[in-house]
Amino acid sequence: MDELDSAIVRELQRDARQSNRDIARKVGVAPSTCLERTRLLRERGVIRGYHADIAPSALNRGVQALVSVQVRPLSRAVIDSFKAFAASLPEVTAVYVMAGNDDFVVHVGAQDNDRLHAFLVDRFSQRREIVGFRTSIIFQHLEKHDPAPLPGA
Repeated sequence: MDELDSAIVRELQRDARQSNRDIARKVGVAPSTCLERTRLLRERGVIRGYHADIAPSALNRGVQALVSVQVRPLSRAVIDSFKAFAASLPEVTAVYVMAGNDDFVVHVGAQDNDRLHAFLVDRFSQRREIVGFRTSIIFQHLEKHDPAPLPGA
């Protein structure tokens, strides 16, 4: 990405609902140039989508947790199967495949602690490939929606 691409991405991160004309004005190029650069950024996979940031409580997910999961045997089939299973659950908002002591970290949202506990017992305790899991309740969550690119090597 060059300087212009980075400027367009920064503007989209600040507010993806801005018009192309507004972004072009802010980055100092013609609207046609901005539109073409944005299209190329999407085609290259730099821009992966546009999303609304919804409060978890509005989705009846008042309790958020990160569940660290260990599976065995470690094989591509087991990893792919668990990843697909976890991603299919309505309580799950993200699945991370990890290196280190944990094989996965699963971000879960539930209505309350009782429903979180039921989810863990009913969904994770029953899976043969899971040899252990640890749950950490999230009290607060700060997410950066506009991370700047890091300098290259």
